[in-house]
Amino acid sequence: MIPDYRPAARPEPAFPVRMVVLDIDGTLVGEDLQIGPRTRSAVGEAVRRGVRVSLATGRMPSSAVVFASLLGLDMPLIGHQGAVIRAMPTRPQAPLPASAHARGRVGRVLHHAPLPAAATREAIAWCRARGLDPHLNDLERIVVWEGDPSFADYSAYVGTDARIVRDLAAAVTHPVSKVIAVGDPGRPMELVAEARRHFAGRADVTVSHPRFLEFVAPGVSKGRAVAWLAHEGEIPMGAVMAIGDSLNDAEMIGDAGHGAAMPTAVAEVRRVARYLAPPVADEGAAQLIEQLVLAPPREAAANAERLASAGLESAAGPGASARGSASEGPGAPDDGRDA
Repeated sequence: MIPDYRPAARPEPAFPVRMVVLDIDGTLVGEDLQIGPRTRSAVGEAVRRGVRVSLATGRMPSSAVVFASLLGLDMPLIGHQGAVIRAMPTRPQAPLPASAHARGRVGRVLHHAPLPAAATREAIAWCRARGLDPHLNDLERIVVWEGDPSFADYSAYVGTDARIVRDLAAAVTHPVSKVIAVGDPGRPMELVAEARRHFAGRADVTVSHPRFLEFVAPGVSKGRAVAWLAHEGEIPMGAVMAIGDSLNDAEMIGDAGHGAAMPTAVAEVRRVARYLAPPVADEGAAQLIEQLVLAPPREAAANAERLASAGLESAAGPGASARGSASEGPGAPDDGRDA
């Protein structure tokens, strides 16, 4: 397990922003999996200025690398909710078009904290008893039981090249990166508190999607992985921007000086965020990068104050006003593009 460099409390925002970490699904891309031109431009300019940009996702690194390559990133990738950190490949590869089944070549494993086998088998049984369909992710491989009715749904995120077994629990002979269980929309959020109580000290539990309940090794989170990357780069957490939309993003958003939630985020995530981003359809992550990373220092600080005030309103929940979000107000770029 990597050392825990997470801050004891959320740091004050620092400028300039030196590191940006983006969730993929629901943050960087929508259901069409396409990275918009405004996002490519904003991320590209940030990289050219020396800002470190990385992706943190529940996806396998070999899936995340497709999006990282399209953005021209070279920072390590955080996969499987922080259970795995992998370097980008050392040999250049032609960018692949983002699609449900696209997988790319990844670099060496920098960190892997797998879930112990006993906890993995117990999680499988626990999920099945509550009507969920579990399967396994182990580094770049997915393992499903024969006839899993939910595999078609999850394969849209990881592809179809899975190892299929007759007995999923019996196939667990060593620790794995994570267990992911698929249920009806909303069911994972209904179960997450119960799962956390039951597996306390043996597994950490989170929700990455309205249908996905996930189990990882104790202490694993995107937040811990982001803090480690920042420490390795000698970057204070106050100078880190982290943007996400699901419960699995809460730690990294709450730990960053510039933590932002997408407007679709659940209340628990909105409460720990400093800012509320515009929707993914409006390339909200790009708008935040433009206003807080690319803007001149004094303008960026003014934008941060305005956005933080709006973020307080967002904590009230999905029905709260988004007035003053990054899509309006002083500092928003007037370049003729729709917000």
